[in-house]
Amino acid sequence: MANEPPNRQVAIIEEKETAFRNLVSGKIKPTPGLLALLARAGQANVPMVAVTNAPRLNAEMLLSGLGVMHRFKAVVIGEELPHGKPHPMPYLEGLRGVNAAANLSLAFEDSRSGIKSPSAGGIATVGIRTSLSHADMVEAGALLTAKTFDDPN
Repeated sequence: MANEPPNRQVAIIEEKETAFRNLVSGKIKPTPGLLALLARAGQANVPMVAVTNAPRLNAEMLLSGLGVMHRFKAVVIGEELPHGKPHPMPYLEGLRGVNAAANLSLAFEDSRSGIKSPSAGGIATVGIRTSLSHADMVEAGALLTAKTFDDPN
C-alpha cells in the first residue's frame, strides 16, 4: 500500500473499514460485565465518554450494536483531534466534554496505546486483559487489570 498514491491509500483504508463494518454488523457481543457496569454507572449519574482511535462510523456502529450509545455523553475519536492515542489528548477532551477532573475519573482500556493515553492524562486506568497480559498492562500504565468487567479478582 505504501507504493500507492495518497488518494488510493485513502480508498483502500475506507474499503477495509467498510468490510469490517459489514463483517461485524449484528454480531457484536459485549465483554462480560460491561452492560451491567454501564447500567450501574448510568443509575449513579456518572457521566461517561467513549474514547477511541477507531473511525467514527466503526465506533458508532459498535456502540449502537451493543445498545449502549445512549449511555455516553460523547464519543471522542482520536483521528478527529490533533493527537490520538497514546497521547492523552483524546481523554483530556473527553474530560472537558463532561466537565470532569482526571483525578476523580476512571478509564477502562484493553490495548497498550489505550492504557498509555488516560494514564498520561492522570486518569486511573483499569486494563481489560482481552489481548495483553497483566504485566504488559501495568508496564503501559494500568493501575490494575481484570479479565472482564465483572472479574471478581
